[in-house]
Amino acid sequence: MVKSKTKIEKQTKRKTSPGLVETIISAKKCRAWSRVAEVLSGPRKNRAELNLGDIDEKTKQGEIVLVIGKVLSQGEITKKIKVVATSFSEKAKEKLLKAGCEISNISDEIKKNPEAKGVKILNK
Repeated sequence: MVKSKTKIEKQTKRKTSPGLVETIISAKKCRAWSRVAEVLSGPRKNRAELNLGDIDEKTKQGEIVLVIGKVLSQGEITKKIKVVATSFSEKAKEKLLKAGCEISNISDEIKKNPEAKGVKILNK
């Protein structure tokens, strides 16, 4: 089911994190990122928490991977990929950077890539 922009706006008003609100607003403006706005404006339980091992299994070398939620450090990453997420655990950041991966938050990626070209969304 697709949420309307009005519903996303109403749910966004309940959020207290200014960074999250900014991300939802910028995602809502771009059609390609509307799924991100839907998930982020909803309850936290709908966001993914993925371990590096899971990300490594589901990706190919050089991909841009979007995790609408938090990246956790369990497992190893063997491919050089770009990981875009709401947040990263400190250990996960260390492991990704050590493996030569690029990390970014969602709002920065929306600014750089408004059409979401080549972005693969990973869910739970």
